[in-house]
Amino acid sequence: MCADRVTTFVRSRIMASIGSKDTKPELKIRSLLHRQGFRFRLHRKDLPGKPDLVFQRYRAVIFVHGCFWHGHNCHLFSMPKSRREFWRQKIDRNRERDEVQRETLIALGWRVATVWECALMGRLRLSTDDVGEGCMAWLLSSEAALELRGREAE
Repeated sequence: MCADRVTTFVRSRIMASIGSKDTKPELKIRSLLHRQGFRFRLHRKDLPGKPDLVFQRYRAVIFVHGCFWHGHNCHLFSMPKSRREFWRQKIDRNRERDEVQRETLIALGWRVATVWECALMGRLRLSTDDVGEGCMAWLLSSEAALELRGREAE
C-alpha cells in the first residue's frame, strides 16, 4: 500500500471539503450556454438528483459529473489505493443513484444529458466549442439523452 503524503485526518478534511456545486466543469458549461442565450435554473430541489442545470423551456436537464466521484471509465478516474472496499462501495452507490435519478427524470418526461468532467478537463478533453455545440444541438433537438465524454485514448 502506498503511503499518503498527509495524515488520515487531513485527507478526510480535504475530501469532505470538495463541493458538489459550482465546480469548474459546471461553471464552464453554464458560461458556454448562457453566452449562447440559453437560460436555466440551477440545482432544482424538486427534481430527482437536483440537476446542475434545468432548462424548463426545453424540458431538459444537464448533469455535470466529476469522473472520480461518479466512477467514470476514463483517464481521470482511478480507484484509490487505500480503503479500496470503502471507495468501491461509495462509487458503486453513486453510480446506482445516478441511474435511478436518470430513469426517474425520463419517466417524468424530462430529457437528460450528462457531461463528464473529462469532456472539459484533462489531456483527452474536447474543445470548448465542441462541448458547447454538442449541448446546444441537443437542447434544440428532440433527442431524449446525451452523454459527452472526453476523446478516447490515443
